[in-house]
Amino acid sequence: MERGIVENRGTATVAVVFGVSGCGKTEIGQRVARACGWTFIDADDLHTPENIRKMQAGEPLCDSDRWPWLAILRERIEAELAAGRSAVLACSALKQIYRDRLTVDPKRVRFFYLKTPSAVLERRLQGRRGHFFDPGLLYSQLQTLEEPAASAIVIDASVDREAVTAAIRARLTEAG
Repeated sequence: MERGIVENRGTATVAVVFGVSGCGKTEIGQRVARACGWTFIDADDLHTPENIRKMQAGEPLCDSDRWPWLAILRERIEAELAAGRSAVLACSALKQIYRDRLTVDPKRVRFFYLKTPSAVLERRLQGRRGHFFDPGLLYSQLQTLEEPAASAIVIDASVDREAVTAAIRARLTEAG
């Protein structure tokens, strides 16, 4: 399998694919990880049972719900980089302060914002099955979302998945 970028403790990279629910974080993250031969980490798998219960009940998470989860994600990023493994993390990271918390090393943790129009998000969420997220929480996430700082790369996620994956891979290759 093609490895994309040579990995060792000094050059391992974590690509954080982020945005609101329905933007395609998991699918795009999996595609990028597979194409690069990197580890894929789905932040949804690392939520506490209480956070999952709240979201299933249609209750938005607050900062105090997210901080322990973000600490787990940061530890996972640190572990991947320390082991010299590159990874893709799919994570909502809605606020700049959350992204700052995940930035272990600004040269090795890169953020890709999957910007998606709300009509596209609504359509995707209505068609999604088997996920704990209540689609009614989309509005809350859009209200919470802080557009990223200049350090994040904005990707139009309303286009087909192949194009989104290719755009992220191209930016990762440029950095390599």
